[in-house]
Amino acid sequence: MTLTSHLETLSKNLSGELFYDDLIKSIYATDASVFRILPLAVAYPKNKDDIKQLIQFAKTHSTSLIPRTAGTSLAGQCVGEGIVVDVSKYFTRILDINEKEQTVTVQPGVVRDALNNYLKPFGLWFSPNTSTSNRCMIGGMVGNNSSGTTSIQYGVTRDKVIEMHTILSNGNEVVFNEISLDAFQSKLKENTLEGSIYKTIYSELNSEVVQNQIIENFPKPEIHRRNTGYAIDELIKTEVFSNTSEKFNMCKLLSGSEGTLAFTTQITLKLDKLPPQEAVMVAAHFTSIEACLNAVEPVMKHNLYNCEMMDKIILDCTKHNKTQQENRSFIEGDPKAILMCEVRAFTKQEVYVLAKNLIKAIEASGLSYAFPILEGDEINKANNLRSAGLGLLGNIIGDKKSAPCIEDTAVTVPDLANYILEFSALMKGYNQEAIYYAHAGAGELHLRPILNLKKSEDVVLFRKITTDVAHLVKKYGGSMSGEHGDGIVRAEFIPLMIGDANYQILKRIKSAFDIQNIFNPGKIVDAFPMDKSLRYVPDRVEPEIKTMLDFSHSQGILREAEKCNGSGDCRKLPEFGGTMCPSYRATRNEKDTTRARANALREFLTNSDKANKFDHEELKVVFDLCLSCKACASECPSSVDVASLKAEFLYQYQKENGVSLRTKLFAYNNTLNRYGSVFPRFTNFIFSNSFSTFILKKSFGIAEKRNLPLISNKSLSKVFKNYDNQIDNNKIIKTIYLFNDEFLNYLDTPIGMDAIQLLKALNYEVKMVANAESGRTFLSKGLLEKAKDLANKNIEIYKDLISVETPLIGIEPSAILTFKDEYLRLADDKVSAKAIATNTFLIEEFIQQEIKLGHITSEQFTSEAKTIKFHGHCHQKSFGNQLSSFDVLNLPKNYKVSIIPSGCCGMAGSFGYEKEHYEVSMQVGEQTLFPAVRNASSDVLISANGTSCRHQIKDGTQREAKHPITILREALV
Repeated sequence: MTLTSHLETLSKNLSGELFYDDLIKSIYATDASVFRILPLAVAYPKNKDDIKQLIQFAKTHSTSLIPRTAGTSLAGQCVGEGIVVDVSKYFTRILDINEKEQTVTVQPGVVRDALNNYLKPFGLWFSPNTSTSNRCMIGGMVGNNSSGTTSIQYGVTRDKVIEMHTILSNGNEVVFNEISLDAFQSKLKENTLEGSIYKTIYSELNSEVVQNQIIENFPKPEIHRRNTGYAIDELIKTEVFSNTSEKFNMCKLLSGSEGTLAFTTQITLKLDKLPPQEAVMVAAHFTSIEACLNAVEPVMKHNLYNCEMMDKIILDCTKHNKTQQENRSFIEGDPKAILMCEVRAFTKQEVYVLAKNLIKAIEASGLSYAFPILEGDEINKANNLRSAGLGLLGNIIGDKKSAPCIEDTAVTVPDLANYILEFSALMKGYNQEAIYYAHAGAGELHLRPILNLKKSEDVVLFRKITTDVAHLVKKYGGSMSGEHGDGIVRAEFIPLMIGDANYQILKRIKSAFDIQNIFNPGKIVDAFPMDKSLRYVPDRVEPEIKTMLDFSHSQGILREAEKCNGSGDCRKLPEFGGTMCPSYRATRNEKDTTRARANALREFLTNSDKANKFDHEELKVVFDLCLSCKACASECPSSVDVASLKAEFLYQYQKENGVSLRTKLFAYNNTLNRYGSVFPRFTNFIFSNSFSTFILKKSFGIAEKRNLPLISNKSLSKVFKNYDNQIDNNKIIKTIYLFNDEFLNYLDTPIGMDAIQLLKALNYEVKMVANAESGRTFLSKGLLEKAKDLANKNIEIYKDLISVETPLIGIEPSAILTFKDEYLRLADDKVSAKAIATNTFLIEEFIQQEIKLGHITSEQFTSEAKTIKFHGHCHQKSFGNQLSSFDVLNLPKNYKVSIIPSGCCGMAGSFGYEKEHYEVSMQVGEQTLFPAVRNASSDVLISANGTSCRHQIKDGTQREAKHPITILREALV
């Protein structure tokens, strides 16, 4: 039998799933590191029996298992040639909480922030965190011994692990927890693999000479973030090896072992009480890195809960990310570095005293030029800015990127300033302007050189810089791996960091646990080379890829895809807000993440030998569930616009494979509606009669449970011709052009008239011209030539009409926002396109501006009280202007409005109508939107400004949703 045949057999025997196709393997070939290794297969085990089968298969067929949760590892821990075992889909249960003992038992796929949401009502939390805390999982945190911003107060993950249920390399289930000296001695007598492991540990560490050797060579013990190698320095502190009362717990060794020793299925954690609620952050600004780092030791005397540093390079990255721009409001001037220092207390009075004392110390140092005080949501915004830091580095345009190799070094706080002085001098020798991103209070610095790993000379630098920094860290008795782990990138340097004799002990311990080396080989011991198996083949010939959309802002579509660095922000769940990525939230499959789509496109555009590199069925599969919500364009720290990637892919793929009849039906929907509007009653009878709709749906692959949209009795263009739109010239505040989009004209004519009547009543002159449709349907279906033609037509129509004085206003977000997005990539006349885009507004955005100018006031509207729940369109959210709808709906003085934190509604134009997408569409709606609507009492108005959103709400909840403009028009007095 071939290996493929054996994989087929294994797949049939597993309760979970096993994949070994090219698409899934390419998606799992990378994590958040610089490495790329195609695995043999990818498994989603459902239970422990599945894991045992995988272990047996690996032993039988001389392969390996690479455990993986969210796959955000920066050191290459989650890549390898064997079977990637992804526990993030099924091992996701919180099994038990013991409130009295302050412990919780979880499976490894539980998301850290989801766990804390669960624990909050108990007044408890799992304190270690990471910048990826809304998608990273407990199994990965234990594997890496994660710490994060809280470690200066609460310690690291290793300090919290009480018990681990594991499966050893022989398939035996073993529970590791705290044991007494007597129990340890009993383990030595067992004739089992577990007993053999304990014997090895004892024989290796029992010698006083060896213990002194470990103490002398391992990182300084006062560095609590130290993950270099296996934590044998922790084991020798126990009563088994020293004169202490500390019990032995193998979990100390397994924490930080990166899945190289055993496969973990269950973890019990020690919890902390929630921190004091009152918090103040002092954001000290500095004109130099040196000044910032010299301030760390004095501020750390103030019992800080956070002490985080960001440098100018990262701060500059935040300027260009739509989500992060509003989080920058506390920044004064142009600092070289900011030190974010947080104090906490149980009362406001106490916390203000602490903050005052901290500020006095900062002032006395003379190092900082500004130190704004942040409270409440301001702290959250600043922390979000910091958390996005690593991902934002992907925004660096071009092939030079921040390379994670020396980004995890930790030294003692007193050594920090001197270490950085030497580090900076070292970097200057390489003509490097390093990035400084630090858990400064813990002495840990995420330092990154800027390298082009597509060039062999920079790959050489990659190794040289890492080697030199390793020697520097060793000089200061520091840890090369503070919290991100050794993985591939740093494991080679472990012998240097801890001494060869200690390294040999690690190798023997690994062998005792895993004699056949099936668990995550190449990490920690017997390391893979740190400058091989990189994402990019050095000195490759860059593929020349011509596109219809303009990707020049990223230097081409390939580099647009390459901006994805694997940080996994697209894996955050609905409870953490935002919209990205709707389909992943529904399926929980890595294949359906923004990251997977970008990585798959990069793989095939780079490695395909076809003339048309887009012509791959695998790409069709990976883009299939993308709803083109555009959340990734703003929420992804690297701003990878997968909606545009999908549109270009569909265009290129359909050039080779043709366009289906259903695709044409949806794309040319406006033309069909125009024909249908000639006899609207007959058309609507066809669209609503059960027999005719059954035939239509069956014929065109439309979901049976969908209601088809009905045609308006008259088109908006016809109604407007006969509408008396005259206003006294003396009363006209402004003249605006209303974009008569394809949805407004034939489907939502009443909403169009509501807008015209509202604007007239508010003294705005409304003009409409015979514009072309927006092209949104053609964009969504990849018919880019037609979309380009429409873009050029509209630019030509409006270029001499639209200005600051006469703006263009639109009602349907997906249509009007094409002027501000896709038209800039499609139009031939880019100068005019940009000018029009600058003066184009969603109608709520326009009214919001006029309210601020005092042209529209609440006195013009009813004083009646109403409660409204609003759901915003995805494209509106992507452009960051959802607040405009909120402000408009709040204009009547007694209207109480709340925004539903709903992400995508799930309809996404034609997506939700297509029968194969219907279930996913409804799952997306059920995440937040449908429950929020159903839970609203009947007297609460539901509002949505997207036509697809309103249809989805009706189909999913049987509630009618009104456009904000209709609500406002009805509120006129």
